[in-house]
Amino acid sequence: MNDFVDISKKLLIDCLGVNKGESLLVITDDAKKEIGEYFYEAGKELNLISMLLKIPLAKRSGEEPPEAVAETMKKVNVIIAVTEHSLTHTKARKEATEMGARVATMPGITKEMLTKGAITADYIHVEKITKKVTQILTEGKKVRVEKERHILEMSIEGRKGVESTGRYLEKGQSGNLPSGEAYIAPVEGTAEGTILVDGSIVGLGKLNSPILLKIEKGLLIDAEGERAEEWLKILGDSEAARNLGEFGIGTNPKALLTGNILEDEKILGTIHVAFGSNHTFGGKVNAGVHLDAVVLNPTVYVDDKIILERGKLVI
Repeated sequence: MNDFVDISKKLLIDCLGVNKGESLLVITDDAKKEIGEYFYEAGKELNLISMLLKIPLAKRSGEEPPEAVAETMKKVNVIIAVTEHSLTHTKARKEATEMGARVATMPGITKEMLTKGAITADYIHVEKITKKVTQILTEGKKVRVEKERHILEMSIEGRKGVESTGRYLEKGQSGNLPSGEAYIAPVEGTAEGTILVDGSIVGLGKLNSPILLKIEKGLLIDAEGERAEEWLKILGDSEAARNLGEFGIGTNPKALLTGNILEDEKILGTIHVAFGSNHTFGGKVNAGVHLDAVVLNPTVYVDDKIILERGKLVI
């Protein structure tokens, strides 16, 4: 246990810049309580006001935590969410950061992921790459993704890119740990085309064979491939759930394809799209669900300028 507590202490210091006497809230559930306890103990050893709250296991990512937990989140300096499903795109997380909390979400984190892969990256380097990609997205108007003759286009005009650098040192900063991605909320109703997902998908894990997604007027209308029907059931059939809510680019050179979206979507040179909520980062949809899908080695254009060529960053 001591090794994992030491790793947790290092993450609290390096990635969240904790200071003696600050309040730390660790949110966990039955699936991840062992890892949650590492961060709780690490906080105590760092002389933080360390608190541990265990919440019911959510059904899917984007589900709101209990109201009492959401209220507590508004009253602390630092939050670590060590849960099976993501709290990143929730109203509770958004309101906590608006109140000044520094938040790191770690959905699906495993003990193995604490020792290798994305978590071991040089986060100063990751931060530089992420900021550069985020600026391109913020200044861009249109995204085009190409993969094996499949093309997906969407408008990002007027939307602000979000950087998830792995370093949340200022009030109100938040993102995943491990991290390394730049993402944006496409303009609702504008995404058109098809995209071949061959990395992983939330709810299914690492894919043995690709799933082809068809999008019209910003909505997922069909999915083809092994386990496609299973995933559509997880997502749900409401218009809000089928909204293409996020476009993101991985920026972490150490991230590995594991089947866990927390790490997979950070792989340098991959892209991911997510369906459902985007109201927490500049969009208009609150679906109560947010499910990501990772594409390996795509070619990406922003305003007709290539930024990824078959998975190689060319900025």
